[in-house]
Amino acid sequence: MTPDWCQSKFRLMLLEKITMHDFANAVSAGCKTVILPFGSVEEHGPHLPLGTDTIHAYALAERAAGIVRAFVTPPIWYGLCRSTGQHPGTLSIRSMTLACLVQDILRSLYGQGLRNFILLSGHAGGTHMATILNGCDELLDELPDARFAVLSIIDLVKELPEGMVETPGDSHAGEVETSLIQHLFPELVRGGADAEFPSFPKFIIARNKLRFWPGGVWGDPAKASPEKGRRILESEAEILAEIIRRLEKFRED
Repeated sequence: MTPDWCQSKFRLMLLEKITMHDFANAVSAGCKTVILPFGSVEEHGPHLPLGTDTIHAYALAERAAGIVRAFVTPPIWYGLCRSTGQHPGTLSIRSMTLACLVQDILRSLYGQGLRNFILLSGHAGGTHMATILNGCDELLDELPDARFAVLSIIDLVKELPEGMVETPGDSHAGEVETSLIQHLFPELVRGGADAEFPSFPKFIIARNKLRFWPGGVWGDPAKASPEKGRRILESEAEILAEIIRRLEKFRED
């Protein structure tokens, strides 16, 4: 079966699958935009794979790059996972490691002639996102003609048409992510999971995070469906494509 993205408007420029001549020719032809998908290896309840965030971000980047012409880097699989670090299977890196990774990759891409950078994260943890954002902010003076956009999947979900997501506050292994994996890789879904909306102590850093979030779900997986996953992914891709267009036109002077 032909994948949906093969029907895209543009030939996909996935960096790990193109040659150096493909890359050089595209840059010479004016493509200066690249999407960097970030994810995590992190628990996603008892029913979804540990790579859910990365799978989502990379699939979305592919589809958006079929709507607006852009390179897509290989996904960055590791992220900073504070709240889920004690759940089985979660692998977390330090903020310092993530910041260095962000900046090293951006400097290298800039050196190759790219100027518009979309850092898209499937993992939406607050500290994780702040680290990516700060990593870009620190490069504003060093890379004077670079443009950056930093966003997470949660940011895009908030922009979806009203009613597409039924669960208020759905954010982790719930309706949205379960629907997406049911659509993209149904063979990776292991049954279902109970709805869960954890409540961590306000202002207090808890040592035993499992006490406050035992099931690893934030939302309601029961409301998921493969068809909903398809519609969510298509809508997210259109929203991301519009963000890319705005970034490419952005001027501050």
